[in-house]
Amino acid sequence: MERRVVITGSSAITPIGHGKDQIVESLLKGVSGIKPLREDALISRFIHSRVYGTVDYPINYEFKRQHRKTMGPVAYYACQVAKEVLEQTGLPEDFITSGKMGVAFGSIHGSPSVQRDIYRIFFEAKEKSAYQTIGAVDYLKSMVHTTAVNITKMFGITGRVISSGTACTTSSQSIGYGYEAVKYGLQEAMLCGGADEYDTITVAVFDNLLACSTAFNSEPHRTPRPFDKLRDGLVVGEGAGAVMLEEYEFAKKRGANILAEVIGFACNNNGGDLILPNLHGITETLKLGVENAKVNPQDVDLVSAHATATKMGDIIEAQAIGAVFGSHPYVVGLKSYIGHTMAACGAIETIMSLYMMQEGFIAPTINLEEIDERCAMIKHVQKVLQYPVETAAIQNFAFGGVNTILLIRKFS
Repeated sequence: MERRVVITGSSAITPIGHGKDQIVESLLKGVSGIKPLREDALISRFIHSRVYGTVDYPINYEFKRQHRKTMGPVAYYACQVAKEVLEQTGLPEDFITSGKMGVAFGSIHGSPSVQRDIYRIFFEAKEKSAYQTIGAVDYLKSMVHTTAVNITKMFGITGRVISSGTACTTSSQSIGYGYEAVKYGLQEAMLCGGADEYDTITVAVFDNLLACSTAFNSEPHRTPRPFDKLRDGLVVGEGAGAVMLEEYEFAKKRGANILAEVIGFACNNNGGDLILPNLHGITETLKLGVENAKVNPQDVDLVSAHATATKMGDIIEAQAIGAVFGSHPYVVGLKSYIGHTMAACGAIETIMSLYMMQEGFIAPTINLEEIDERCAMIKHVQKVLQYPVETAAIQNFAFGGVNTILLIRKFS
C-alpha cells in the first residue's frame, strides 16, 4: 500500500546563509555566496579557476567529545543540520531510537581533508613510526558513509541506513530513497540529505576537465551564470542540507508541523557516456518523475534546474525541460547563488524551493543577463516574482550518467 510522505523539518548550511531566515533574505536580495578560492600551497597554484561557493561564517557546534572524535568537517556539517531538523520536528527520543526511523545521507567522498593527511603521511613517511600518527578513527572520518553513520551515532538512530554516493545526485537520491522507504511502509520516518566540505581537490578535478568557471576570477559574484550567454563553467561549493520525511498519518496524529508533501521521485541512468549529459536520459527521468507524482506537467509551477552553467549541460537540460514541461513552469538555477555544492546540492535546492513555496515568491537566476538563445525555450526568472508556488520539481544530474527528479507540493 502506498502512503503519503510529508516534510516536517528542514535545515541548510549554505554559502548564502544558515537557516531559513538568512537564506530567504539572500534569495530575495540576490546575494551571491561565491568568494575567492582560498590559497592551498599544495594544489591551488595549479588551478585556473579561482572561485568557490564558500561558507565563511562561524557555526556554533555543540557536540560532545565522544561524537566529535569520529567526525571530519563534512560530518560536522551533516550532524549540525540533522540536529536542527530533529529539534524542529520534536520527535521523541524513544521514537528516534526505536528502529522506526532511518537515515539516508551522503557525501561525494567522505572527508577529503582527512584523506589528504592520511595519504601525505603514507607517501612522505621516512620511518615506520610516522604511520603511528594516523589515528584509529581517521578512516571513520574519511569513509564515504561518514555523514550517515555519524548521524546515527550522535542521535542513537537504529533504523535503516542508506548512504548514496552518486556525486551530484547524492542528496536528491537520499531524499528519493527516503521517500520510497516511508511510502512503502519500510520506515515511519527518514532523515535525509547530503553534505560536502571545502575542498580544493574537487576544484582541481573539474578544472582539469575544463568544466570550471575561469573568466570571472576577479569578480567572483558574477559567476556561475546558468543559461547565460557568457557562462563558462561551474563553481564548486560547500554546505549541507537535511529534511525529515514522515508518513502523513503518523505526522498528523502527533501534531507535527507539516511543511510540504513529497509527491514524486524518479531516478535513472543514461546507460552510456559517464561525463556528458544525455538528452534522452534526462528527458525520460523527468517524464518518469511526473508519472510517479501522478500530476500533469502543466501543474508544475517551478522547476529548480540542475543548471551548473556548463556550456552543453545547460542547453541539454533546457531542451529536456521544454520537451516535458513546455514553457509553463518558471525555471530557476539556484547554483547561481551558492555554486555547485556537490553531494549537498539536491537537498539544499529542495529546501530553497520549499522556502520559496512557503513564502510565496520565486527567486531569480542571478547573473542571467543575456539568455543563451539555445536555452530560450523555457521560462527563465530574472527578477524576484511574487508567485504562489503549489508544485515544484527539483532536478539533479551527475557524473556517471545518473539523473534524478523530486516533486514536492505545498501542503494544505
